[in-house]
Amino acid sequence: MYLGKKIRMERILNRNDGRTIIVPMDHGVTMGLVDGLLDMRETVNDMAKGGADAVLMHKGLVRCSHRNAGRDVGLIIHLSASTALTPNGNTKTLVGTVEEALRHGADGVSVHVNLGDPYERLMVADLGKVACACDDWGVPLVAMVYARGPEVKNGYSRDAVAHCARVGMELGADIVKVAYTGDSDSFADVTSCCCVPVVIAGGPRMDSTRDILEMVYGSLQAGGSGVSIGRNVFQHPKRVGLVRALRALVHENAGVDEALELVEQAS
Repeated sequence: MYLGKKIRMERILNRNDGRTIIVPMDHGVTMGLVDGLLDMRETVNDMAKGGADAVLMHKGLVRCSHRNAGRDVGLIIHLSASTALTPNGNTKTLVGTVEEALRHGADGVSVHVNLGDPYERLMVADLGKVACACDDWGVPLVAMVYARGPEVKNGYSRDAVAHCARVGMELGADIVKVAYTGDSDSFADVTSCCCVPVVIAGGPRMDSTRDILEMVYGSLQAGGSGVSIGRNVFQHPKRVGLVRALRALVHENAGVDEALELVEQAS
């Protein structure tokens, strides 16, 4: 790994344990108005206050969320987009470049690929191109890879998620983000087939804080390297406390009950 990429990786991954807490905030392009993402500076401040390692957003949000004080937090700029208004919402298009992300102060970039989509080939090609540019510039690449398409029966199955992880890893990603399979045993097969850090997505909005923490704990026990969870974090009524709880799980090897207590004690 080139020194530049190694330095930037340490702004995303904790250098002591190789794990990370990423909070994605790219939902506005897809969904429009999203609770928790209206005052971006406040949201980023809360994520930093709780101890997140990095936030992830589209390039235009950087100007709305730059922080001048408080704890530092890594910045990942998302290069893929589509909206919920199109019938082809699972087909992601590149809307930025690695060079542009660097001009915005990014520590890394991310690309979204949906395997099984009719236009999968275009997204896979985009991932390969971005991976090449990331190597040229020494920029870490996060690949968000999911199994979503008309022929996909279960995008959360062990085989589907493992396939997603392999695609991201084999095409050059430095961190792979995938769905959680639902249990540690099956997710261990996903992490064992991938030689780069694997982090889990948060999935649909969850009502139970314990369910969120148990999912994260299970993924860590299976060899996962942390989380990249958006709505289940920034829309949580005690989001600073939840990030602190995630930090306890991911970086301090806490148990679920101990982490849950941090959320319940938060104001």
